[in-house]
Amino acid sequence: MNSAKKVVDKMMGGDAFSQWLGIEVLEITSGFCKLQMTVRKEMTNGFKIAHGGITYSLADSCLAFAANSYGRQAVSIETRICHLHKVMSGDTLTVVSKEDSLGCKTAKYTINITNQKNTKVALFKGTVLFTGKDWFTKNLKL
Repeated sequence: MNSAKKVVDKMMGGDAFSQWLGIEVLEITSGFCKLQMTVRKEMTNGFKIAHGGITYSLADSCLAFAANSYGRQAVSIETRICHLHKVMSGDTLTVVSKEDSLGCKTAKYTINITNQKNTKVALFKGTVLFTGKDWFTKNLKL
């Protein structure tokens, strides 16, 4: 198992919200993440379209998994989303991260969300801060 997958498996194990969303991890490597989920009726608002928080949350999980995939713990410090097309119950959303910059303390990502027709429904951008902690400490024998 690669180290990025090991980190994301640990994160997903403790992430009740991503589990509730029904997120499936399609691909994870260092700095890259691809997720998918299907929008359910209980995720829609009074207009019978997906609540904006659904696409935001999916993209936020993608950001978190991509940034933490290096094994260093990262938290978001700035995020924003642009909703481009409505999302309906039954839509299958795929979200893909692109690492724009990676530094010692911060990283920036662009995340594209598309539906099953490959229509871009949202664009998300995020900046993360590396906390200085690792996901797994190595046991050193002295």
